[in-house]
Amino acid sequence: MIEDIRIMKENNFNAVRTCHYPDDPKFYDLCDEYGLYVVCEANVESHGMGYDERTLAKEPRYAKAHLERNQRMVESFKNHPSIIFWSLGNEAGDGPNFVACYEWIKKRDNSRPVQYEQARQREHTDIVCPMYADYNWMERYVTEKKQERPLIQCEYAHAMGNSLGGFKKYWDLIRKYPELQGGFIWDYVDQGLRAYTPEGNIIYKYGGDYNIWDTSDNNFNINGLIGPDRIINPHMLEARKIQQAVWTTPVDLEKGLVNVYNENFFTCLCDLYLEWQILADGEIILQGIVDDLKVKPQETAQIQLGYDRTNLPAGKELLLNTSYKLKRAKQLLPAGFVTAYDQMTIAPYEKLCASVSEGKAVDIYENVVQIEVSAGEVKVSFDKRDGWIKEIFMNGLPMMEYGTAIKPNFWRAPTDNDFGAELQRKFVAWKQPEINKKEITAERNGNNALIKVRYEIPALHAELFMEYEVNYAGEIRIKEEMKVDKSKQDMPHLFRYGMQMVMPKQFDRIEYYGRGPGESYSDRYLNQPIGLYKQFVKDQYYNYVRPQESGTKIDLRTWKVMDIDGHGLLFRSDKPFSASALNYLQDDLDDGWEKHQRHSGEVKPRNYTVVSFDLVQMGLACINSWGAWPLEEYRIPYADYTFNVVIKPVRKK
Repeated sequence: MIEDIRIMKENNFNAVRTCHYPDDPKFYDLCDEYGLYVVCEANVESHGMGYDERTLAKEPRYAKAHLERNQRMVESFKNHPSIIFWSLGNEAGDGPNFVACYEWIKKRDNSRPVQYEQARQREHTDIVCPMYADYNWMERYVTEKKQERPLIQCEYAHAMGNSLGGFKKYWDLIRKYPELQGGFIWDYVDQGLRAYTPEGNIIYKYGGDYNIWDTSDNNFNINGLIGPDRIINPHMLEARKIQQAVWTTPVDLEKGLVNVYNENFFTCLCDLYLEWQILADGEIILQGIVDDLKVKPQETAQIQLGYDRTNLPAGKELLLNTSYKLKRAKQLLPAGFVTAYDQMTIAPYEKLCASVSEGKAVDIYENVVQIEVSAGEVKVSFDKRDGWIKEIFMNGLPMMEYGTAIKPNFWRAPTDNDFGAELQRKFVAWKQPEINKKEITAERNGNNALIKVRYEIPALHAELFMEYEVNYAGEIRIKEEMKVDKSKQDMPHLFRYGMQMVMPKQFDRIEYYGRGPGESYSDRYLNQPIGLYKQFVKDQYYNYVRPQESGTKIDLRTWKVMDIDGHGLLFRSDKPFSASALNYLQDDLDDGWEKHQRHSGEVKPRNYTVVSFDLVQMGLACINSWGAWPLEEYRIPYADYTFNVVIKPVRKK
């Protein structure tokens, strides 16, 4: 219990709901001691009996059972200051039995509000506490009429698998409207039971793993912010970032002026110090500390950091990082713990480029550059006059069945949210579409070789134009351009728009300039600051309990995949892009048409590195896991797209 409270404190949670029954008495003692607000919920849930006229809330024979369970809750825990609300129960319909419970509690304890989700906006709930209300519903609640009761969702932002995309949107609304006062993310922990594969890998079993007779909802209880082992899932970091209570915003970054806002209601920032860093193209060049933060609750103070523009270089991307750390240990958190952080741009990145230089004359007809074109793939190799680039692609190893093909890619291994919205079916035309080569031309572009290929994707009424420019140094510029039939109004969205290639497994490390160190997506990235990162490919896939999309990094300026000697490939584009490098094929992580009883620890790594690089990938979504799509701005509709990328050999310096 102490470990769970520590994790909640580390990740900026200040409240917990004891769904769907009261907790161990020791838990309330610990919440009193360490400071967590508690919504204490009665052991009343008759979900399986039904709602409306079938609910037990309207059944007189169950009136006493409803009342006694609420009475015992209140009498048992009424002296705990951590409890701020009483909850009458969960998902049990509504009726006179709950009205009686509400009235009894208000007479017995008039110091606390009482809530019940199924009461909706009727009189026997002091808080409007829906579950999984979307952004529009929340905004309508406060804009259509004046509200006397706050809205605090009893469950929201369903955190199943690779999720919590769009979580910021919830808190933009909560911070905008005083009547919106937060919510309880479902769920705190993945509810799985530890087991082992024959090879000794840890997995976590879930519904349906034990026999074929028990009722099962597959991995639906694997919906937490942390794993069963208390290791935090990647989406927990987004909750932590967005729920932080100290915010830095620019005033005049050229002069080192920022505003610091204290969102706390009761405490000043006296127990924190501000640590700042200036990054130039990802490298720390200046840093400092502001030790005296006398910012009162709900107030903003202007702070002068110790730099101005004359201290900073020109021609580089300049970023300001700020973090707020504890001066001394506080409850379960150590001294120096980061409670909040921000990143701001002083000068933007100016080196985005998707062109190649013109090298020595290349006679493409003398096989200096060999290009093999097949359905949707291009294989590139080089002769002995530039053997090093050949070594990058071949490295003296068998080519394997997947070769080094650079191929278009429009798919991802569906996430739990994707499956919940049946996107693995709705988008399936993009999974392995038939791509027919229609025309190929090879010509000289100055001293470079230029190959243009036109394809048709008949099932999707689209044309794909692939353009490859290769110079003698082995750089390859690729232009992937798709043109669709805009008269077709019912064509499916895409999971991603990009390309993929396979490299030998010895290319087992990455270096990149972009968001990190963890994974990031178009609608879940605020927790990952831009910087320079070095990592191993084997660590890129996060072991979500059930296999799915993982490991993507966005806002990349450069992306390198290399071996231990520093040989490899560098990827860049004319705009920030996304990429991943995994020891798994996409198919290894894809359940196909419907979910199966699979676990990440059972999926065996391949003997190669699969590199995906994309213009864009669809967001993750978070409203629920049974139908919700990402926000519209994070979708990839059927439309024209162009992605420019350069792949360049790199040698050890």
